[in-house]
Amino acid sequence: MSRLDVALIGAGFIARTHMAAWIALGARIRIFSTDGQAALLAEEFGLTEAASLPAALDGAAIADICTPTTTHHDIALAAFEAGAHVLCEKPLALTPKDAQHMSDAAHEAGRLLYPGHVVRFFPAYVRLHDAVTSGALGRVAMARFTRTGRYPTWSNWFTDPALSGGIVTDQMLHDMDIARWLFGDVVTVHATQRGRPHAPEGPVATGSATLTHQSGVISQVLGVWGPPATPFRYTFHIAGSHGTLTHDSLAHPSLRVTGAAGAQGDGVPTGDFGEDPFATQIREFAAAFQGGPAPRVSALDGVAAVRIAAAARQSAATGLAVAVAVDDAYPLTLTEGSPR
Repeated sequence: MSRLDVALIGAGFIARTHMAAWIALGARIRIFSTDGQAALLAEEFGLTEAASLPAALDGAAIADICTPTTTHHDIALAAFEAGAHVLCEKPLALTPKDAQHMSDAAHEAGRLLYPGHVVRFFPAYVRLHDAVTSGALGRVAMARFTRTGRYPTWSNWFTDPALSGGIVTDQMLHDMDIARWLFGDVVTVHATQRGRPHAPEGPVATGSATLTHQSGVISQVLGVWGPPATPFRYTFHIAGSHGTLTHDSLAHPSLRVTGAAGAQGDGVPTGDFGEDPFATQIREFAAAFQGGPAPRVSALDGVAAVRIAAAARQSAATGLAVAVAVDDAYPLTLTEGSPR
């Protein structure tokens, strides 16, 4: 590959994770953040700190956006205007309208936009995708995905649904994307969302979403943000006419947190099985940015995931099943259902 010139926007835990992958690819990195942390990372890793967003984007081939969700849209548009491709951490945006606008802006600028849906790069989910798409499980009838970790208290914006979308958009979106990757477009969602931000044992939040796919498959996504001692865990169970496929990351450990990530790492594990999923993801994106094959996740996938999450949030608020929007029209259409 030719030299990669990357503007890394943000200096939190996920930015540090992305940074390691870019360094491994030999990228030249300029880092910018508004929280005072960019200088620390720049000094620690010998990077260049940019004094402003325009300075970071000036001459960059790629912008890697690792900032709070509500900032993604404006930063991405600035990157496209500066001539850069964009890798944007999930979710692309808080609303389908902003996510679609980002995708449209990339197309109009002739630039590429990829969402950081890193779970598609986890080996267990890659094997699951192969089993489903090859027909090894036969006709799939139902699927269940769970994801559990400690409540993300390390950044205040996570606790504000107006900024993060809560557990449905920030955490469960991962498995909603996986369900769509496996079984196709989602047509309706029925969801619940609960939270106890001041529970004695520590803040907790839970969510559930039942997805009806256009293919006829029914999938269920369950998410938990638990007290500080909650271990990171993900599971899936897929039932098909030829058998079932199950996985439990605690029963059969394939991932663990490594390095000096501290408490923040509990929710975003890296691998101990060779190349970790974040490195695999960024290597695949980098190849595409340089004219190589398209990666396994696209901007349209990112928009679709935001639409599913938005429908899930509306369902949780109303107690009704909600049709997933196929355009930017709002409000979303309510389907038959019963209040909670």
